[in-house]
Amino acid sequence: MTPNGKLFVLEASGDGRLFSINPDGSDKTFLVTGSRVPDGVAVDVQAGHIYWTNMGVPPRNDGSIERVDLDGSNRTTIVPSGGTYTPKQLHFDVASRKLYWSDREGMRVMRCDLDGSNVETHVQTGHGDEDRRDETNWCVGVAVDHVGGHLYWTQKGPSDAGLGRILRAGIDLPAGEAASNRSDIEVLFKDLPEPIDLEIDAISRTLYWTDRGDPPYGNTVNRAQLDTIGLSEPEIVLTHLMEGIGIALDPGHNRMFVTDLGGNVWAAALDGSGNRPIRAVQGNLTGIAYAELPDGSRT
Repeated sequence: MTPNGKLFVLEASGDGRLFSINPDGSDKTFLVTGSRVPDGVAVDVQAGHIYWTNMGVPPRNDGSIERVDLDGSNRTTIVPSGGTYTPKQLHFDVASRKLYWSDREGMRVMRCDLDGSNVETHVQTGHGDEDRRDETNWCVGVAVDHVGGHLYWTQKGPSDAGLGRILRAGIDLPAGEAASNRSDIEVLFKDLPEPIDLEIDAISRTLYWTDRGDPPYGNTVNRAQLDTIGLSEPEIVLTHLMEGIGIALDPGHNRMFVTDLGGNVWAAALDGSGNRPIRAVQGNLTGIAYAELPDGSRT
């Protein structure tokens, strides 16, 4: 069958919606409404599921994760309200068939099985209300690199403060260590405006991320080579976003897609060239995922 490329986009404003569009922005189809501030989305084509995080009310410990079939049917909660505090970016790890996410006010990076079982914390950056008030502890983006054996995440810091960081550690906890004191954490980049979501181009081994902080370094898409990461400054490939949040890569077709809180879905080549909006004025857009579905799949 011929693959059918689709984008899955979350709108956090209004009724909290998940919709699909074609890579050219056409055929907008609502799949889910009534989500509680959805933020991160991931697609498991093999099982035919779309997963997303609900932030809930950020001051409360009431975040959750849900899933639906590709056509929006069979809506199911897999991590119930309070099973995670304020879940942000969601990553489907094909190799381990697990879901990873960053929990902002929970100050941690977590993972679980695809049915929501075996919820684990792999990074813990703080405990309690006092640590929670320190936004440098807030985890937002997440990505997994099995080739290098690393888990990557962002800690965004206060808005526009220039205290954002990108960090990494081993995919699994070192033997005998806990998530709150693991010895293998590396700070790769620091003093960033406000790094948000992460994605990895496995073909070129490049880490991409959005940054919603102040220009000229914020409201951008950035990238760095994984195998030499931290040895040079990251490259800015896209600018003039309106508070960039979500990013999805399609290396096979040399393109990326980005969402921002201004309501735009942007498309560009992986080097940022040819940048153009494919949808505009769509509400406060957060997460985005790209998937190639078998021809004939319905959304």
